[in-house]
Amino acid sequence: MTVSQEAGGDRLAIARRFFDAIAHGRLLGMTPDEATRDSVLARLPYREELVGNPATGVIHGGVITTLVDETSGAAVLVTLGTPEAIATLDLRIDYLSPAEPHRDTFARSQCYRITRHIAFVRCTVYQSAPDSPIATSMSTFMRTGGRRLRRTARVGASS
Repeated sequence: MTVSQEAGGDRLAIARRFFDAIAHGRLLGMTPDEATRDSVLARLPYREELVGNPATGVIHGGVITTLVDETSGAAVLVTLGTPEAIATLDLRIDYLSPAEPHRDTFARSQCYRITRHIAFVRCTVYQSAPDSPIATSMSTFMRTGGRRLRRTARVGASS
């Protein structure tokens, strides 16, 4: 294994821990598939219970918003290289077309700038290819000064 593969594996592990810490994303079935030094690719498998309009079978826009927010947050953490608590400050999404029914949806987020207090992220959501997006976004995240990310209790777990 090369050094870059090891670093990529560490980044993917950071993204997986972040996704696993957020109960809502777990319930939706979102998973990170790839991570680089500044980006994360996540998958949202199509499921009937995620449909917003039963007549068309199109995934609810709120589900796409959650995919964008969680993938963008994970991109911040892989860029930082350490699990740090972050908070979404601003999330702007342009919905370009509805997601096609019965197809997985992907989001690729890139953290393109980080300052001491703020991280800046862009995201593309697609099904067939990144150059045919169904949504794009720009977002900012507040860094909390190094406070560690806490794991939330799993839904249905006994206390």
